[in-house]
Amino acid sequence: MQEFDIETLAIRAGYEQTGEQENSEAIFPTSSFRYNSAAQAAARFSGEEKGNVYSRFTNPTVRAFENRLAAMEGGEACVGTASGMSAILSTFMALCKTGDHIVSSRSVFGTTKVLFTKYLEKFGLEVTFVSQTDLSEWQQAIRPTTKAFFLETPSNPLTEIADLEAISNLAKQHDCLVVVDNCFCTPVLQRPLEQGADIVIHSATKFLDGQGRGIGGAVVGSHELVGEEVRGFMRTAGPSMSPFNAWIFLKGLETLPIRMAAHFKNALALAEWLSDHPAVEQVFHPGLASHPQYDLACKQQSGGGGLVSFRVKGEKEQAWLVIDNTQILSITANLGDVKTSITHPATTTHCRVEAADRLKAGITDNLVRISVGLESVEDIKRDLARGLDQLI
Repeated sequence: MQEFDIETLAIRAGYEQTGEQENSEAIFPTSSFRYNSAAQAAARFSGEEKGNVYSRFTNPTVRAFENRLAAMEGGEACVGTASGMSAILSTFMALCKTGDHIVSSRSVFGTTKVLFTKYLEKFGLEVTFVSQTDLSEWQQAIRPTTKAFFLETPSNPLTEIADLEAISNLAKQHDCLVVVDNCFCTPVLQRPLEQGADIVIHSATKFLDGQGRGIGGAVVGSHELVGEEVRGFMRTAGPSMSPFNAWIFLKGLETLPIRMAAHFKNALALAEWLSDHPAVEQVFHPGLASHPQYDLACKQQSGGGGLVSFRVKGEKEQAWLVIDNTQILSITANLGDVKTSITHPATTTHCRVEAADRLKAGITDNLVRISVGLESVEDIKRDLARGLDQLI
């Protein structure tokens, strides 16, 4: 279905109607599947015959989600996983070995950094963290054993934009893979595979779902890297997506194009308002002309996304005052929901990162992150003003 626009792919791609002729995708809540004969069972398990084997790694509902997201990202294959973190884990466990080296952006999700430094390094994977935006640091970090680059763009929570084309070109010169977390833009606003990346990671929990209902992740890429290697790890280790969650994400994908447009519209309006508030020190959103990578964002994204972060004038006490005085915003570390959420990254999403590393990544105590939802943006402004106005 690659000739269709993404709005059509979001609704129609990836699903094969069953004999019941349903118009909405079916859920297959089954752990196993029956075979017509022992010979067919043997053929399925050996891979000689395509078809369902066991829902840990073959389920029709999960496969429909995988096929639809692959079509939307422009990839050949997709593997659904139990969470966004299990998508990252599955990718590096499948593609790396002891002694391999990873170059990662410093501006990654706090738990991703913990995964690399506390767990994967125990198995002999070496990781170097570099500036998201300084290509020379990526260049200098490369070793003969470098296997892959990893980054999320825009980053969480400062919305730093990495130059995907430049980083991908550098990686190819050194025979390295490029793995991009596209959680905050989704394929509606950015398609990293078209800009040279090899693999795209998603936390389906976020914007793909869009209503805070399910936990899941996804890996998108080529048949060889994702369809065989990552799927092989997922089949064996079992970080599988449930059929029910896959169905939730299928329903979320149907409205993703219109939701991402609305998230961006609200986020930009809020970012502009915050930029003019006297209690705000600095605002981060790629749609602002003041953003350090504004031109790059305009080049490789069709919208700035729904994440806005800002620094209040003060410290943690002032940041918490703003958060605690909201009445309709949800105080939660999740994001991508139609409900606007607000959090304090230094003490939530990045609390397990060493204080010095947090500061190096720009996660200061006066930083507040908002995932802008689909409520009236004027109501969101009024809610934030309850606390911000007290700081004037």
